Amino acid sequence: MKYYVVDAFSENIFGGNPAGVCILEEPIEKELMQQIAAENNLSETAFVFEVADGYELKWFTPTAEVDLCGHATLATAHIIATKIHPDVKRMKFNTLSGILEVEKQGELYRMNFPSRKPKLAMWTNDMEAALGIKQGKAYLSRDLVIPLENEKMVKEVRPDFKKLAMLDHGMGVIVTAKGEDVDFVSRCFYPKIGVDEDPVTGSAHAALTPYWSEVLNKKVMVAKQLSKRGGTVYCEDQGERVVVSGKASTYLEGEIIL
Repeated sequence: MKYYVVDAFSENIFGGNPAGVCILEEPIEKELMQQIAAENNLSETAFVFEVADGYELKWFTPTAEVDLCGHATLATAHIIATKIHPDVKRMKFNTLSGILEVEKQGELYRMNFPSRKPKLAMWTNDMEAALGIKQGKAYLSRDLVIPLENEKMVKEVRPDFKKLAMLDHGMGVIVTAKGEDVDFVSRCFYPKIGVDEDPVTGSAHAALTPYWSEVLNKKVMVAKQLSKRGGTVYCEDQGERVVVSGKASTYLEGEIIL
């Protein structure tokens, strides 16, 4: 099968979040997709199969299938728009999170996701021990969302990943704060599914966008994820949906031989 690696949420290679994209000519078994994702050893590998009304799309980490992945969706849309159907401007993907639509506008890929506004949750001693911070508030969507006082605190968080993986709540843990030169910043940790720190996490912004939209009283925002690779995410709160946008660069093109 054709295989690509795309640096998502970056206009240059070696930035953003690398995702594998496998172009399927026919569906394959879940076990095989998981084996390929483990062999690729990227935070996410996408598997896409063209059907009459769009595309079937699945995402796998090295250890598990996930229900939503923003950067691998962006990477898949980029490969379709640049390698498979160069004239396409709109794409529709059938996924575990329902129908996801992506629109290409210039260099930006605008992804329409379900909004996942986090709800206030109880702060626990286990969270404090895992993150190494004293914090009074936590919110829960798919992931735990922990707002901090400032950008400096987000940069300086040094989690205990073993303890993070043992937390009862959330698939992952997101720390976030108001940004210094953008609207908000974040870092995202997913040791439960084999990814200690994700470089740039589009799906996390399905929760961060409605949270910061309410806090900042803004519908359109620019965010940065402060991982080592870093990346810029453009966000728009549309009520029950959010638009998460970014750029992408193709790093590798090849074939997987089975």
